[in-house]
Amino acid sequence: MDELPLQRPGRAQPAPAPAVPTFALWQLGFRPFYLLAGIFAALDIVLWTLQFGGTIGAAVLRGPLWHAHEMLFGYALAVIAGFLLTAVRNWTNRPTPTGAPLMLLAAIWLLARVLVLGPWPLAAALANAAFPVAVAIGIGIPIVRSRNRRNYFFVGLLVLLGTLALVVHAALDGFLAFDPLHGVRLGLDVVLFIMVVMAGRVVPMFTNNGIAGLNARRNPLVEKLSLGSVIALFVVDLLPAQAFPWTGALAGIVALAAALANATRLALWQPWRTFSTPLVWVLHVAYAWIVVHLLLRAGVAAGLVAHSVSVHALTVGGIGGLTIGMMTRTARGHTARPLRADGFEATMYALVFAAALVRVFGPIASPEHLVVFVQASAILWAAAFGLYVVRAWPVLTRPRLDGKPG
Repeated sequence: MDELPLQRPGRAQPAPAPAVPTFALWQLGFRPFYLLAGIFAALDIVLWTLQFGGTIGAAVLRGPLWHAHEMLFGYALAVIAGFLLTAVRNWTNRPTPTGAPLMLLAAIWLLARVLVLGPWPLAAALANAAFPVAVAIGIGIPIVRSRNRRNYFFVGLLVLLGTLALVVHAALDGFLAFDPLHGVRLGLDVVLFIMVVMAGRVVPMFTNNGIAGLNARRNPLVEKLSLGSVIALFVVDLLPAQAFPWTGALAGIVALAAALANATRLALWQPWRTFSTPLVWVLHVAYAWIVVHLLLRAGVAAGLVAHSVSVHALTVGGIGGLTIGMMTRTARGHTARPLRADGFEATMYALVFAAALVRVFGPIASPEHLVVFVQASAILWAAAFGLYVVRAWPVLTRPRLDGKPG
């Protein structure tokens, strides 16, 4: 007969610890969406370079429209979704989608990326509109139930992005007399506002937490001017140029005011004292690219630079830098890893900003070599996000180091 384990009378055996899953990708929103965003950022730019060179085509979206659409509704929106699905849980102390609901959100995003390549315009439109709306529902339920009024506007912004996705596709298919590329530009204005809001909340905090003795400050008036000027820029961009021929000049004035306000905001964060800490300086340099974008937008209105130069200062330098910085910083925090960037991560940051420098200032200095600059920038960008995926895979797919859920 087998021996029975001995037990002291009146003392219960301790309950076994719950098993910790070894694959944690679906435990919290940042995990799948940061990983998908990184993979997509590296692959998308390669596909775009092949399209730019005439090697491949696409059925629903073609050329610059496909590239612009996918970097907005594909890459940037994936990072925003991952950040909000994670942050809202902390802001409200209520659950956001995990497990099967999170898988469904990722499936909608993936479906939208595939459909724009094929001959299914209606399905592509519905999938691209459905994703931000589904994320809005995922964060809206805990926000409303907790009466977290401070963050209601994020729900509205996601619904607005879904509406703009429908506008772009309806214009492309001839249902609206509207330039689909302008719809993408309006979407970029919305993402610019989201970036400015999120940076204002986290960059001073991350800076003060990461560098002892540095007092990154926020000034209420500067905050209002920084955010309000970006909103004003979106409103000006909404005005139809046919009815309001002076909108170009007005956009230039508003962009210049926004650049001055946001440059002042950045100066209050003392970026010159951050360069010994890569996890912090990446956010400051990225925000400086937002200021550069706004200055270049004023230059576009004055006829000094091409519109694409201004756009890529925002998309590559501003959005690219802020998102890769936030993805590494927040993933480390939410997986209980040390809040220090290693050499690989510093290299990713340098590659992204090098891609921005080449893509923005190369064509300004030598417009006849545009193709060379586009290809060189694409290689740098793809290398940065390829490295990110390699480094992030074990972080995003394995459990937290402290054994906690999330």
